[in-house]
Amino acid sequence: MNVIEIDKQYIASTYARFPVQIVSGKGSRVTDVDGKEYIDLSTGIAVNTFGVADEAWQKAVIEQLGKVQHTSNLYYSEPCALLAQTLCERTGMKKVFFSNSGAEANECAIKAGRKYGELKKGKEYSTIITLKNSFHGRTITTLSATGQDVFHAHFTPMTDGFVHAIPNDFADMERLVAEHKCCAIMLELVQGEGGVTALDKAYVKAVEKLAREQDLLLIIDEVQTGNGRTGSLYAFQAYDIEPDVVTTAKGLGGGLPIGATMLNSRADLFTAGLNGSTFGGNPIACAGAMSILSRIDEKLLDEVKAKSEYIFTELGKAKGVKSVSGRGLMIGVETEKDASEVISGCMARGVLVIKAKNKVRLLPALNIPMEELKKAVQILREEIEK
Repeated sequence: MNVIEIDKQYIASTYARFPVQIVSGKGSRVTDVDGKEYIDLSTGIAVNTFGVADEAWQKAVIEQLGKVQHTSNLYYSEPCALLAQTLCERTGMKKVFFSNSGAEANECAIKAGRKYGELKKGKEYSTIITLKNSFHGRTITTLSATGQDVFHAHFTPMTDGFVHAIPNDFADMERLVAEHKCCAIMLELVQGEGGVTALDKAYVKAVEKLAREQDLLLIIDEVQTGNGRTGSLYAFQAYDIEPDVVTTAKGLGGGLPIGATMLNSRADLFTAGLNGSTFGGNPIACAGAMSILSRIDEKLLDEVKAKSEYIFTELGKAKGVKSVSGRGLMIGVETEKDASEVISGCMARGVLVIKAKNKVRLLPALNIPMEELKKAVQILREEIEK
């Protein structure tokens, strides 16, 4: 049997895979088992920050692999400590809890919110407000936080303690805060799985003010928006807010599993035994993450913004495009044609793009060469306009 046949026989049928087996790559180009080359505008869903087989990342990971691949969290680890220091220094946060995924990072944030509510107001103050069309993970609790009913089907009862506000509707947020005994508000500043839609800055600022007035933790989910993806190191920095908790994962590891929950002084409530993770802060994953963060500087972020402007301009004027949304290199393209048809056409012509709801979703490597980006976007435009 070939790999596709083995996969279908032995792997749980949770993924509607494209008929492509990727075997190698370099930068923003990947090659399938038949030798066909593609320009990759998906990066493992915003994971491969600097593309495939990035040499600086490889060097950091291999060097650490030659020292020690894992220590439990009963001992100190330099890569873990240095990564936490870097994250705090570059965000203004005070402490970090490391895990292995965005869902775990958000679970930790939820725990922080619940503990804050109990400490400040009483155990009954446990409700967390999230937004409709949000996505916060696939554990039962992070699914419960997710404001999309489609993800709840078959898995009820959901975890209690979550209500969902209408995005960019401040009156609805005020109503929910008044009606429920809340401990926190949790937002994605750009809703990825919800259709790559950015929140309005005025709305986010108003929510921050409300959280302060009502003594609620403000949690910002940057699992997909973080690590340079939206044109700033973290999206909250462009919104001019000061969150209490920031979660991130995906692009932080550059291809290895890692999650991080960053806490400010108000949210620094964890003591020994209140949370934990066997693999959280793994030395190899942290060494890779340090390589990624060290290269996300203002020059790169300016390049991300320039590439973003090019995509918005080029596709915004294309026939058959209804809207272009998102921030930075996290972009959704609403097309008159069915998005799946556009994706298939691009794949046949050597460009990999993915989907978010009814939109074509673009998540290229932050350092994709401009000539490759232009070639891929031109093919995408032609497939949209057919």
